[in-house]
Amino acid sequence: MLGDMWSSSELTSEKLGITEIKLSFLRENGILKPGIHWKSSPLGQKKPWKPKALYNIKKCREIINKLYSEENHNIAA
Repeated sequence: MLGDMWSSSELTSEKLGITEIKLSFLRENGILKPGIHWKSSPLGQKKPWKPKALYNIKKCREIINKLYSEENHNIAA
């Protein structure tokens, strides 16, 4: 199970039904927390490196569902 915990941004965005840009926005603005929702992967990259983010789809889905739930609640109110 641990081997499948972290996924690429492409796969994560596909599974969550959002764009990679939206996923990146959530990460860069602190909504997705490092170590819980995403981590850096410098594997195989030489310095200077620009690490790719790997995502925990299950944890990301939880926070995104919560965000959309709150957003829909605020619209209805």
